[in-house]
Formats: sequence, structure tokens, C-alpha cells
Amino acid sequence: MLTPIDFLTDLFNPTLAFLPRALLMAVLSAVVCGVVGTHVVLRGMAFIGDAVAHSVFPGLAVAFLLSGSLVLGGAVAGVTTAVLVALLSQNRRLKEDSVIGVLFVGAFALGVVVISRAPGYAGSLQDFLFGSITGVPASDVPVALAGGAVVLAMVAAPHPQIVAVSLDRETARAAGLPVLLLDVLLSVAVSLAVVISVQTIGNVLVLALLVTPATTARLLTDRLGTMMWLGPLVGALASVVGLYLSWSIDLPTGGTIVLVLTAGFVAAWLVAPRHGLLARRRVGR
Repeated sequence: MLTPIDFLTDLFNPTLAFLPRALLMAVLSAVVCGVVGTHVVLRGMAFIGDAVAHSVFPGLAVAFLLSGSLVLGGAVAGVTTAVLVALLSQNRRLKEDSVIGVLFVGAFALGVVVISRAPGYAGSLQDFLFGSITGVPASDVPVALAGGAVVLAMVAAPHPQIVAVSLDRETARAAGLPVLLLDVLLSVAVSLAVVISVQTIGNVLVLALLVTPATTARLLTDRLGTMMWLGPLVGALASVVGLYLSWSIDLPTGGTIVLVLTAGFVAAWLVAPRHGLLARRRVGR
């Protein structure tokens, strides 16, 4: 197993240029998903995070076939589907989760059909589903950085309004807040965060970056402001540790990052100062 010093040496090795690029993408994905994931956890929207990961698949598949940017392709598909869900959900006879189930599963099926037309179908599908962080092309990094900045700006500017809708939709609507617009904005932000993270961790595991850091932070603090920076920090640290372990022990990067995140959540569930299992037992005595 490599020591942390050996890992740092590899990061600065010119022949391993993909490694620092992988680290940058992992941390970027964790920070963006950590911020957006706070709102996802606050609203109880974990299902939409998983569904969005499926909806971006056809855009990724088309971009792959055309040798274009996977980030841009996934963004177009994810944003289009998110807007359609917000609009179709306005029909009172349709519940939002039903619309999400229909559109996102349909989008994923379309992606499977499209990618099946690509040469090397099996390997391509595996990269999409489980990530290929060391294979991220250099051309995608500036696009991902720009996309991450856009997502953070989208969430930061209307932050109080998004929180108000999350806590009480009817009160927010009565107060004159544009609930539909805010719903669309958050759905688009989730879509873009997922697209940025897909190459790092894959469609199957991307929900972990959205939900686990924010859920861990929720166990550690009662303050929303603290949760907003603690979630991204937890995700970023887990990404660094996960990448180090996967590189030094030759493990799948996405799966290793998720396991580190899960271990952090379990630790918080056990020993969090106020909401951990041990703390609750002490109070119950």
C-alpha cells in the first residue's frame, strides 16, 4: 500500500497527469453535490437525485457517439428532463414522483438504446454506470469548473427563497414567492451537479455524493448555515481519501469514495455530539 507521501509524489509526477486531474474532478464533484445535496436532504428529495442520474444518460450517450463533451451532453438532457418534470407536475392529477418515474426511467432506457449503437458497447456502458475518473479528458475539466461555478451561483443567489419553499411550500406561495421557478431552478441545479459527478463516480453511485455528505452534516449540526459548508467539506475529504485508497490498493475509485462516505455517515450516526446513538443513550439514562 502506498504511503500518503508516495501518493503526493505521484500527484506531481508528469507522467501521471491524469491523477491530479482526477483529484480535482473528485473534489469539485463533492463540493458542488454537497451544496446542492443540502437542499435535496432538506426537502426529502433523495429520489429525484437518483432519477436525475438516469435522466442524463441519453445526453451522455449521444455526446459519446459524437465524440463531444460528456458534461455538455449530460447537461442538456438533464436540464430538459428537469424542466419537463416541473411543468408536467403542475397538473393536479399527476403527482411529482409519478412524473419523475415515467420521464427519468424513459430517458435512461433511451440512453441504453443509444449507447448500444456505439462500438465497444459493454465497456462504454460500464464507464457510464460506474465512472471512469482516471479517464476524464483534459478538455472536460474547464467545462466542469464552469458548470460547477454556475451551479453554486444558481443555489447561492436565491438561497433564502429555496429554503423557504423547502420548509413550507404553501406559506412560500402565499408570500408571493415564485414556487414553480424555484422548483425548476433547484431541479436544474441537481441535474448539473449530477452531470459534473457522473464521470467521477458513475450513474449508479452518484446519489451518494448528493445525499450522504449532507445527511452526515445534518447529524453533526442543527444550523443550516453550518450544514451548507460542512456537507461539501465531508464530501471533499471523502473524495481525497477514497482516491488515495483506490490508487494505492487498486480498487474502483467510485465505489471506494462511496464506501468512505458511508463509513463517515456511520461514524456520525454513532458519535455525533447531540444526535449520535451514544449521545442519545446518555441523555436517556
